[in-house]
Amino acid sequence: MNFRSRPLLLTLSVIAVAAATYTVQAADPKPAEAPRPALTVTVVQPQRIAVPLRVTANGNIAAWQEASIGTEANGLRLADVKVNVGDVVKRGQVLATFAPDTVLAEQAQIRATVAEAEASLAEAAANAQRARELETTGALSAQQINQYVTAERTAQARLEAQRASAKAQQLRLGQTKVLAPDNGVISSRTATVGAVLPAGQELFRLIRQGRLEWRGEVAASDLSRVKPGQPVELTAASGAKLAGKVRMVAPTIDVQTRNGLVYVDLAASNEARAGMFGHGEIDVGSSQALTLPQSAVTLRDGFHYVLQVGNDSKLTQLKAKVGRRVGDRIEITAGVPVDAKVVAAGGGFLADGDLVKVVAAPATK
Repeated sequence: MNFRSRPLLLTLSVIAVAAATYTVQAADPKPAEAPRPALTVTVVQPQRIAVPLRVTANGNIAAWQEASIGTEANGLRLADVKVNVGDVVKRGQVLATFAPDTVLAEQAQIRATVAEAEASLAEAAANAQRARELETTGALSAQQINQYVTAERTAQARLEAQRASAKAQQLRLGQTKVLAPDNGVISSRTATVGAVLPAGQELFRLIRQGRLEWRGEVAASDLSRVKPGQPVELTAASGAKLAGKVRMVAPTIDVQTRNGLVYVDLAASNEARAGMFGHGEIDVGSSQALTLPQSAVTLRDGFHYVLQVGNDSKLTQLKAKVGRRVGDRIEITAGVPVDAKVVAAGGGFLADGDLVKVVAAPATK
């Protein structure tokens, strides 16, 4: 065999080995691998639950009642102010005092006048008594006796007038102390030490009993659904949640806004302040609704979707219309069959057509 025939023999050998290998593989083919699930998921079905019906409104927080506290004394100098804005006061507590010097001097003068009137009455009464005793003797004429009796009555009237003046002066002395008319919180102060004030001048404003209310503006179309006693959840401007209850619905509608006021009593809270804005939701009842957990609904491109699991464990993306939210559940108004089995959570990591492995949800304790 010459050297030129060797490459040809090697080529033929390689072809023969390759053909034999292909024949063996064709005779014994390996099975194709099954597709693997993308994720392991749990499924849920829509449930019908009672969903609250709510009327929304906006409005301001205000004092339930605000009392104006002024001075009754006229022309007295304000000597001391004992409270300031924000102080909590009790009924009858002294808020400010006026200088009593002028009143005390006038009171002493009236007391002296009362003593003088009492002495005059004693003398007139004694004269009248003697005149009555001499009436039968004829020593005094009827006219003289009548004069003594009239003098006694006049002296009695003068004494009563002086005693009334003394009582009025005692009341004026009491007016030198400005007292709180009710329990509450001081919301405003205009009192200035040293000022000489006329009667009726306002010194303080008081939020009675510290009670606040929310005055929500409700559309006229919804006002008939709001009743006293209904619970209200108020969200203040700070984000704080406040609980309240409808106390009264206004009997009139504003002709400009076509809204009516709803007065809501607020529970005591350090988060609420008079003048604060708030958004409220008034619970006016409930209705049955088809709901899913919020984790089962995915928001994509401004639309809501759920992933339905078919009998072959493949996913079908359904476009859903949603409504009210209550707790961790969301109302489904359209797009999802009542008996659909949808992915409970993790929909953001899955897509339409994916294969999943369905497992039972863990038992809740």
